[in-house]
Amino acid sequence: MAKIEQEVENILLAPITNLGYELYDLEYVKEGKDYFLRIYIDSENGIDLNDCEKVSNVISEILDKNDFVKEQYFLEVSSPGVERILRKEKHLKDNIGNKVQLKLFKPFERKKTIRRNIKRF
Repeated sequence: MAKIEQEVENILLAPITNLGYELYDLEYVKEGKDYFLRIYIDSENGIDLNDCEKVSNVISEILDKNDFVKEQYFLEVSSPGVERILRKEKHLKDNIGNKVQLKLFKPFERKKTIRRNIKRF
């Protein structure tokens, strides 16, 4: 995880948790000439637009106050979605017993896409 992402995660984890959501993941990326800070939240009841707005309103003030990101950026708050990316160890552990699809950069056994159940981690 990049330094900015780690710093942002450290300051947003508690406020998002206090609102009743899980900070599933976040990413800070440059696409074209624009920068995006994407915050992915989750909950047992799912995520809707009102949840995203609620979290966005709270974290916008925190991000502005701490000023970790020097470039102008767009803040996006959303659900990780059905086809969520498993980037962290917790994501893998939470999906033991579930079928996942892996997309590889290089072929493994002549395949770049593998579908399997996670049996252990």
